[in-house]
Amino acid sequence: MLKYAITLLFSVSLLNAQNNVTNQTEVNVGDVFEIGKPESNKYKHIDFPRENFIIKRGGIANYRRAHGEEVVVTAVKELKDGTTQIKIKRNDGGRFFNSHTVVTADFKDAITSGELQAL
Repeated sequence: MLKYAITLLFSVSLLNAQNNVTNQTEVNVGDVFEIGKPESNKYKHIDFPRENFIIKRGGIANYRRAHGEEVVVTAVKELKDGTTQIKIKRNDGGRFFNSHTVVTADFKDAITSGELQAL
């Protein structure tokens, strides 16, 4: 009986430790990140506007220009499904593609895929 109690306590402590490790990625307003290179030609987790919307607003639709830009978090929102959605703007005060000032991103997925990198 003592073996079962020790095994139960050990398994509960492992589950608790695993839960603490996954929740350590926190983001706050004012954090600075760098936009990394996407895995494919388009960004999946940073919600840049489509090319036709950029062109309609007088911008230049070149996603490669976004690579290496420093961005600042302006808002953090926790959604009902547990994901963290952030709004980011350029650190130098410019516009993305000369047309949009703020874009949204899924924080956890963008960090794990390398689209956002911490500075």
